[in-house]
Amino acid sequence: MTVEPMVFVVDDDRSVRRSVVRLLETAGLLVEGFPSAEAFLERERPDGPGCVVLDVRMPGISGLELQRRLTAAGWSTPVVFITGHGDVPMSVEAMKDGAVDFLLKPFDDESLLAAIDRAIARDRALLRDRLQLEELRVRYDRLTPRQQQVFALVAAGMLNKQIAAQLGTTDATIKVHRARVMTTMQAASLADLVRQAERLQLGPSSGVAP
Repeated sequence: MTVEPMVFVVDDDRSVRRSVVRLLETAGLLVEGFPSAEAFLERERPDGPGCVVLDVRMPGISGLELQRRLTAAGWSTPVVFITGHGDVPMSVEAMKDGAVDFLLKPFDDESLLAAIDRAIARDRALLRDRLQLEELRVRYDRLTPRQQQVFALVAAGMLNKQIAAQLGTTDATIKVHRARVMTTMQAASLADLVRQAERLQLGPSSGVAP
């Protein structure tokens, strides 16, 4: 089931917040508005894709500080900044920290909607990558400790006879382990297995006893 993207609008200016919420609702997006960063932080983290439309200057926690807190907490939802007090250093800082765009008030509707579209597309890609990595980890955990050793050494470019010598077993045994690794990891080729090892950050010494 596809989860609809959610847009969070965080702005202490009630008129701006309501205007942005209405615009996004008219565009067919699911929207939630928050009057402060503190109120937004109380919200449970969403499961699906989305983005945060965030004012820079607010009482209490600023927009830039909220962006840093979200990043530190592992909440990778992209941010689109809106502000009436922007300057070049501020926008550079926001973009370096991963913001999708930095719009000065008053901004036109098309610019905001385009920025939100880019942010949601980025978050969909991040979410897809994260789910794929989680699935890889599930498959990897299904391998026996010996198969995990063989996986790492095969991905490092070692031949069966070299792996057998390092692990103190036979070439035939390594062939069996290698075939089971390919099946369990659903790898279509050696190149596919190598890419999986890179995503899992496996080194040649992974799981291999000294």
